[in-house]
Amino acid sequence: MADFQQHGSIATLHRLADRSVESLEDELFEYSRRRPIALIIPALYSELQGPALGRIVDEIAKVAYIDEIIVGIDRADEAQFADARQFFARLPQRTRLLWNDGPRLRKIDEVLADRVLAPTEPGKGRNVWYCLGYFLASGRCENVALHDADILTYDRGLLARLLYPILHPTFGYSFSKGYYYRAGEGPSGRLNGRVVRLLVTPLLRALRATIGEHDYLRYLESFRYPLAGEFAMKLDMTRSIRIPSDWGLEIGVLSEVYRIYQGRRICQVDLCGRYDHKHQGLSADDANAGLHKMSRDIAKAVYRKLAIDGTVLGAEIFRTVKAVYYRNALDLVSHYRNDATFNGFDFDLHAEETAVELFASAIMEAGDEFLNDPMGTPFIPNWSRVQSAVPDMLGQLYDAVELDNA
Repeated sequence: MADFQQHGSIATLHRLADRSVESLEDELFEYSRRRPIALIIPALYSELQGPALGRIVDEIAKVAYIDEIIVGIDRADEAQFADARQFFARLPQRTRLLWNDGPRLRKIDEVLADRVLAPTEPGKGRNVWYCLGYFLASGRCENVALHDADILTYDRGLLARLLYPILHPTFGYSFSKGYYYRAGEGPSGRLNGRVVRLLVTPLLRALRATIGEHDYLRYLESFRYPLAGEFAMKLDMTRSIRIPSDWGLEIGVLSEVYRIYQGRRICQVDLCGRYDHKHQGLSADDANAGLHKMSRDIAKAVYRKLAIDGTVLGAEIFRTVKAVYYRNALDLVSHYRNDATFNGFDFDLHAEETAVELFASAIMEAGDEFLNDPMGTPFIPNWSRVQSAVPDMLGQLYDAVELDNA
């Protein structure tokens, strides 16, 4: 039986029936005539040679309701950027690529850095932030969706389901977050999504057990896949939302949405069946890479938000959280093992518990880093502040991107 339950404070839109993609797209096309839609795809140049992005572009080329596509290209030299432009040239929609490492955007970055407004770290957060800036500068669209460039199981129905909640005229949502279940391919398959399953869920439970009930923690727990990289929002939010520059991007965006809407006008939507994309290694020996860094950044993002809301955090709290987390996480490993066996999936118990041990250490490392620098924040200033400080910055950004794409 399909799951129709509404859990927590966030409205959940389920896939209770096999409604056709064409039916969704017909409605979205009518809605988009009055409220145009843009799509943002942050990408590394290397992903052009990967197994996912070609299929994604082929699927998007069939979407008639998208007015503008904005692709942020990281780690590309001049020849590679020219190659990227050719790669995306088959899209029929108005398509603009941001050459984030090109001289024009680097000059803009320097101007912003002089005013302490530029992103301080390279990566997806910086890429998304500049893409949102161009979305505002372009002024063509009133709604924007974002998804990654490495989705191996992509089809255009994912995009339609992501956008439908914020475009429907009676729903009243301003922010839509995707969810799905993560599983690998093969006859036996396997459960993926380790960071959500083995870090975020037991960490939130441990924090509630340690510091008590908290609206923000209940809010995060309402999301079935809080680290999903797919979300859509209306124009008004893009001006005021702050984008984290580190691995806490998805949690940070949810925190910003919570700050703005306090749980209202927010929904999550079931995007697809099985979802798979490229996977990060644990990087147990390198605290600044892979899931090791990701888990630290995510934990710090949660700690910062709790502190902002007035929760007092200290070394004793973090030690208790780690102990409670560890017991909760091991219990969940047992549940997931049984679930995997029930579905005929492969399950590596040693790998799962190794991940739990790494995440437990990361929880303490993140606590120590937070206590050493409680005022530190990876958030990039929102575009309203940038416009206040440099009134013509959006115009400069627009001109730079247009010249790069000329």
